[in-house]
Amino acid sequence: MEKSYIHIYNKLIELARNKDLYKDFEKQDIFSDRLTFFLLHFAIFFKVFKNKDNKQRLQEIYDFTFRQLELSIREIGYGDQSINKKMKDYINLFHDMIDKFHFWEDLKEGQKKEIIANYTLNSKNSSFLLDYFENFLNSLKKNTLNSYIKSVIKN
Repeated sequence: MEKSYIHIYNKLIELARNKDLYKDFEKQDIFSDRLTFFLLHFAIFFKVFKNKDNKQRLQEIYDFTFRQLELSIREIGYGDQSINKKMKDYINLFHDMIDKFHFWEDLKEGQKKEIIANYTLNSKNSSFLLDYFENFLNSLKKNTLNSYIKSVIKN
């Protein structure tokens, strides 16, 4: 079953590598910027598909994704102690994002821009990023979780 989640993980990685996300950065993007964009995509993904019917599947996707992130961090060359600390930080960041996106539809545009800006400190264009993530959210809503698991979505 886990193998099917690689499609979701790879799609989120691909989205986080979108060069347009980094075009208004004040300085060169770094690994943590890319990971932040990955986690933003993942948090929105969770927001859209979170319901009682998907609970078990989303838990499996969550476990798989964070295991893959840990492996990626190990490949970069971090030691065991720093990996544990980094993973704890990234998981906490992800849960903070989940909390912020929970009532996303109820927020005003300025509040949404502020949330995006708080996570993307290196970017100078929160308006572009807000539009980008709103479009991402809307495209997710047009599909089912199964379509992402089976990798039939091409965005």
